[in-house]
Amino acid sequence: MEPRREARRDGQGPPRHPGPDRGAGATGDGQAAPGPRRAEEAGPRAGASARAALLVLADGRFPAGGHAHSGGAEAAVRAGRLGDARDLAAFCRGRLHTSGLTAAGLAAAAALGLDPLALDAAADARTPSPALRAAARRLGRQLIRAARAAWPSPELDALARALPKGAHQPVVLGVTARSAGLGPEDAAHCAVYEAVGGPATAAVRLLGLDPFEATAVLARLAPDLDRVAGQAVTAATQALERGTDALPAASAPLLDIAAEQHASWPVRLFAS
Repeated sequence: MEPRREARRDGQGPPRHPGPDRGAGATGDGQAAPGPRRAEEAGPRAGASARAALLVLADGRFPAGGHAHSGGAEAAVRAGRLGDARDLAAFCRGRLHTSGLTAAGLAAAAALGLDPLALDAAADARTPSPALRAAARRLGRQLIRAARAAWPSPELDALARALPKGAHQPVVLGVTARSAGLGPEDAAHCAVYEAVGGPATAAVRLLGLDPFEATAVLARLAPDLDRVAGQAVTAATQALERGTDALPAASAPLLDIAAEQHASWPVRLFAS
């Protein structure tokens, strides 16, 4: 168990966390590898500055690559399951309570300081579609590049070394939130918003849907977003004692099947 560090009292923020032993890294390169952290040592909260970091991380203009992915919306449009604002609301609600909940749990756990390599393995186990696993790692690789530029940290560096081809995006999101001084609730809210925001934006492009209608769909889902984020944080806190098996593993088989079909299309607007 790592020693507790006393909080600094000079107004310059909380102490940096000691890293794992050198020489024990996942890559064997003598560098510190990602490791677990205690719940009370999770990313520091800094009031207004932390809220500003949350806005930057959740901003659709943050260069994390999400604009190139539809979250399954493109396949749903082709299949005739998504054609108007009412369909979009049902699609987003279903995605939120399945893959969104799972992603939020992983992100919250990473923000709490659980071992990101163990979380990445848990994300693999919760993503049966090879196409979605590949997409999650591409997104994770892009996010970690942006995150290391915005909020440099030893934990992000260690994760990038350990998984150079990319960790699952929700795991990277949680480590990024931690590096930015955000907590598990912030990471979970980012994850659930991404779960519905991506399909909503894609629907505007795919269907010519009125942007005001798409935004109204997201606004009406806000209470659901809060509830799912809360469930994810509760599960992540339980995972501190019980391990990754305590994290949500909600499935959406139709999204998995559609993702495999979508990956085979010779022409498509979105990467997934």
